[in-house]
Amino acid sequence: MKILDVTSKSFESEFKAVLARGKMDMKEVSSIVEGLLNEIATNGLEALKSHIARFDSWQANSFEDICITPSMCLKAYNELSSDLKNALKLAYDRIYAFHQKQKPQSWIDCEDNGNILGVKVTPIERAGLYIPGGKAAYPSSLLMNAIPAIVAGVKEIVVCSPTPHNNPNPLLLGALHLCGITEIYKVGGASAIGLMAYGIKEIKKVDAISGPGNIFVACAKKHVFGEVNIDMIAGPSEIGIIADKHANAKYIAYDLLSQAEHDEMASSILISDDSALIESVKSHIEHILPSMPRVAIAQKSIANRAVMIHTRNLQESIDIANALAPEHLEVFTLNPAEVLPYIKHAGAIFLGEYSSEPIGDYLAGPNHTLPTGGSARFFSPLSVEHFVKKSSIIAFSAQALKQVGSSCVALAQCESLDAHAQAVLARLDSMKINKE
Repeated sequence: MKILDVTSKSFESEFKAVLARGKMDMKEVSSIVEGLLNEIATNGLEALKSHIARFDSWQANSFEDICITPSMCLKAYNELSSDLKNALKLAYDRIYAFHQKQKPQSWIDCEDNGNILGVKVTPIERAGLYIPGGKAAYPSSLLMNAIPAIVAGVKEIVVCSPTPHNNPNPLLLGALHLCGITEIYKVGGASAIGLMAYGIKEIKKVDAISGPGNIFVACAKKHVFGEVNIDMIAGPSEIGIIADKHANAKYIAYDLLSQAEHDEMASSILISDDSALIESVKSHIEHILPSMPRVAIAQKSIANRAVMIHTRNLQESIDIANALAPEHLEVFTLNPAEVLPYIKHAGAIFLGEYSSEPIGDYLAGPNHTLPTGGSARFFSPLSVEHFVKKSSIIAFSAQALKQVGSSCVALAQCESLDAHAQAVLARLDSMKINKE
């Protein structure tokens, strides 16, 4: 594992490389993705069947073959153990309760002069959710993407997820049943994004797409933005941890490894002003890593993307964390609540040693679809807001127009937009005539 020291002459250049961790070179895959999207847009179902055979190693012979039915989901749910059913239900309820608090409300403001101004909040009609399914199945991602849409009031929710060798994951099917989703397709990658964004003869296009995925999925989402709305362009998972001498090294080691096992490109970053803690965490990782079931993935991630940064003090640790703007940020210090006001950029903030990042992944309540690669500087977690749109309401009275109309005319004339000015003047003139 790399250990960087802020006092080193090479720190600035080494830290720049860490800051650049989120740069996904889409140039290499852009032409491939564009070709796949064009095939979906042009050839519809035939292109889908071809892509499934190519990428998921099974042959779909008809439209029905790519569909997952509600009865399949019900059967899978009924066959889950009681423990898994209870865990899914607990996660669902906690995530729902949290997102219910986010639901925006329409509002109307009536002014004394008769003006009515406001905002009308309307759920989008049709949402598309992408749920990864290549290296592993992620029922938790389904819950995190479906529940905000359900809370928002979206009537039609479409789910696409790859099913290598045509073997749908039973837990994912059970989660689909729990969410009440009935339109599900066994399609993955850029093909799924194209299917949802453009639609085909058999499937209507959606209005917005959300959900994580690999570089092909991210690139496809970037291509279709504007045709539909998207949540964000997310990259590999990452965690940053601010820790002082009071932190538990074993806890930190496991939390760093919890990201490393996601993906070879995942980033695990420890920031501490205590060199003894850094060495202890490093030792724990070296001890734990060989026994991990996903050791091959985690080992590459730790070797190539993990970093431990030794700082001079807690404030410097905070400054470095803000510069990183990590997807997940854990604060394991003596008084983590005192650190919170100084955190400017992070997708999700975990305070205290019992707030392990995996709790946030599954059932704390807040969404785990988060900005990565430093984009937490300007992106927010997936929320109910993604699945609604807002319309401004403007209802002017004659009295109100009379009060502000001349100012509106002046601004329109200043911009040389004569029809704009005349549209208001015509109404003002009518008021004068009527008054006379």
